[in-house]
Amino acid sequence: MLAASMVTALSHTATAADDTLGSAAAAKGRYFGTAVAANHLGESAYAGTLDREFTAVTPENEMKWDATEPTRNTFTFAAADQIAGHAQSKGMKLRGHTLVWHSQLPSWVSGLGASDLRTAMNNHITQVMQHYKGKIYAWDVVNEAFQDGTSGARRSSPFQDKLGNGFIEEAFRTARSVDPDAKLCYNDYNTDGVNAKSNAVYNMVKDFKSRGVPIDCVGFQSHFNSDSPVPSDYQANLQRFADLGVDVQITELDIEGSGTAQA
Repeated sequence: MLAASMVTALSHTATAADDTLGSAAAAKGRYFGTAVAANHLGESAYAGTLDREFTAVTPENEMKWDATEPTRNTFTFAAADQIAGHAQSKGMKLRGHTLVWHSQLPSWVSGLGASDLRTAMNNHITQVMQHYKGKIYAWDVVNEAFQDGTSGARRSSPFQDKLGNGFIEEAFRTARSVDPDAKLCYNDYNTDGVNAKSNAVYNMVKDFKSRGVPIDCVGFQSHFNSDSPVPSDYQANLQRFADLGVDVQITELDIEGSGTAQA
């Protein structure tokens, strides 16, 4: 929806054939991506807009745990491969999303004991990353591991509850060992301004950088609406992360509303 609205707006002001989201971003040394669902790639309008406007792709659901390893040690990559192949054929960057997340887990994961869960987590990271090694620009290694609110605490999940705070570091170290060339990201939402949650993520990243834990980027989902507008310290918050030596990626930008309110 966002992509379509932006394309429509641009079409009224375009002055050149290459006046696209991707080319506008490239002029600033950036790329502009979108989420993609494999089952829509056969639609000409969908694929045409994707190919014209964007220079990077993130699979919507096709690389999540329930899609890639629905039963233990049985991996399915067909849908994700379709997206990867399309992106590669168009010279687009490909982001991997996501390796370790509390949501969209197959039921067998939650039933494991701590030792089995550690083995399963590291095996999942290894198998999925090996399958796409050399094709992925950046991976969301761990997704949404912190609570909302004012505590700055970790979110309850099978990984947090059974493996403890060290599971994030372990996931990143495993990921680096599998693919030394892919950028490794932590991704979360409600972290756009300086608040308890973003401070907790910041302190984790700072600690990781000080101890040599491999982390290359932080993703900010940036969901804005009238109840959650762009915070006044948005740029300053992003800058403090960049100052730690990590890339900043705005990973799920959406701006609700219409007309001047959306603008």
